[in-house]
Amino acid sequence: MRRVLHGVGASRGLALGRARVRQPQVLQLSPQTLPAERVEAELQRLDRALAIARAELATLRARLQGQLAREVGEFIDLHVLILDDPELVDGLRDLVRHQRHTADYALKLQRDRLAAVFRSMDNDYFRTRLDDLDHVIGRVHAALQEREDDGRLGLAGEILVADDIAPAELAELSRQQLLAVATRAGSPLSHSAIIARGLGLPMVVGCAEALAHINDGDALLLDGRDGQLIVEPEAADLARYHERQASLVAKRGALERLRQAPTQTRDGTAIRLQANGERREEIAAALAAGADGIGLFRSEFLFMGRSGLPDEEEQFLAYRDAVLGMAGRPVTLRTLDLGADKADDSGLALRNEPNPALGLRGVRLSLSRPGLLDAQLRAMLRASAFGPVRVLVPMVSAREETDAMRSRLLRLAGRLRDEGVAIGDRVAFGIMLEVPATALTLADHRDLIDFVAIGTNDLVQYLLAADRTHEALGGLYSERHPAVLRLLHRLFSEARSAGLPLHVCGELANRPEDVPLLLALGLRDFSVPASAVLEVREAIGDCDLGRLRRRAAALLRCRERAEIEAWLARAVPA
Repeated sequence: MRRVLHGVGASRGLALGRARVRQPQVLQLSPQTLPAERVEAELQRLDRALAIARAELATLRARLQGQLAREVGEFIDLHVLILDDPELVDGLRDLVRHQRHTADYALKLQRDRLAAVFRSMDNDYFRTRLDDLDHVIGRVHAALQEREDDGRLGLAGEILVADDIAPAELAELSRQQLLAVATRAGSPLSHSAIIARGLGLPMVVGCAEALAHINDGDALLLDGRDGQLIVEPEAADLARYHERQASLVAKRGALERLRQAPTQTRDGTAIRLQANGERREEIAAALAAGADGIGLFRSEFLFMGRSGLPDEEEQFLAYRDAVLGMAGRPVTLRTLDLGADKADDSGLALRNEPNPALGLRGVRLSLSRPGLLDAQLRAMLRASAFGPVRVLVPMVSAREETDAMRSRLLRLAGRLRDEGVAIGDRVAFGIMLEVPATALTLADHRDLIDFVAIGTNDLVQYLLAADRTHEALGGLYSERHPAVLRLLHRLFSEARSAGLPLHVCGELANRPEDVPLLLALGLRDFSVPASAVLEVREAIGDCDLGRLRRRAAALLRCRERAEIEAWLARAVPA
């Protein structure tokens, strides 16, 4: 029987396939006391399961290495850290050895105890780690039962319906030709949703009725744009699906023709369009799409998933390859943006930091580790001998930080020249505007910088005091908040008046539907994932800049998100 369910579109695209329903795995086990003579055998069983889980994660990491977004690797690393955490592992062994519980029941007790600790913390970061704990516990329990974790294999050509999904699992299932994902929980700003968009995998999140009203094997039509699920679609639904699929195929063909086309508005104004990327495949895709440069190269991928730190030479080779890959177009290398909110096994980032989003991260961490910072800046400077390089500093909140980083860069450049090491004649230096304090005092930094980049993801969450990954705050976190748009307009105007190059990177710049907003506010330089370059170029080409300028005042008078969305609906005539 046909049924229509509604969630939130998290990754655009259509999918028609068989539903594979995966109910939440809850460890419902009864206590069972082991005879004393079975304790050692049970400890061996536990150790074997932990080893299997570690091996699975290592295999997954190796399989995905260099193929997918850096965030996937970060989440695999985080699961490895949880799996090796003495708090978890020693607790499990104690429960088996001293209380003679089975390994399965010990796993349940440890999960429940740690979950209670996480929930009691007045900190969103630790509360959200509960999902990661559950994914790790589920993997170990599957190993104890000597079975494959349900839903990890055999999903080719199917649509997964689940309570939630981990980023690493999503990436692995995508490789196995999973068609789409629908989840009961989640947010379109979650890490899994961001990765789904990068993979081009249709996804609907926040569909509260999904697990209750979709059965294993049901025919399912998923619309990742509108957030709609149709169970057992009828002839009219299928006709609309095939019509839209044909339209999407035609659109992909039209986008391909834009590969080397100039990026300009309908009325002929040239717009810069750069790409974000650090993997070789992303750099190659950016060049092939005709990107004007790399607006954001995230260096932290070099530091993730390892016990030691990369030396200057390793970093230099990675940066040099990116510069060479862009064939003379500028590459913006961001210094390390690593904190306790990202998995790190090197000892570089603090563990258990009370509020990692506001803690020792970005430039704060770099300045606290001068040896590490010098190696990174030297590597970036050496890469500048092979093409134009710009150095970008994240998480700046005070002029003193900008001054310290600029002085260090200039000092190291002088030393390299004294050593006879080739570097570029001029390496541009800039800061990211993510902290509202810096956004409001940009003029104080002007004499120290050559350019700025706005990181909208963090700027918006700090400005609105709303965690962008918190599903309960989805209505509060919005780039379409009037305060966000007015601040962006102020920054664009200030940078233009000062002759300061400015570009925007973040989810806001990636979405074709928001291009009219940014153009109307004054943006003339976008930086988007390589996979989004063609769509954003098309969206720019659909805009009449003169018309948007005339309507900008009305946009800035909007007081509610609904008014802004109404403005957007009228921004680009069909």
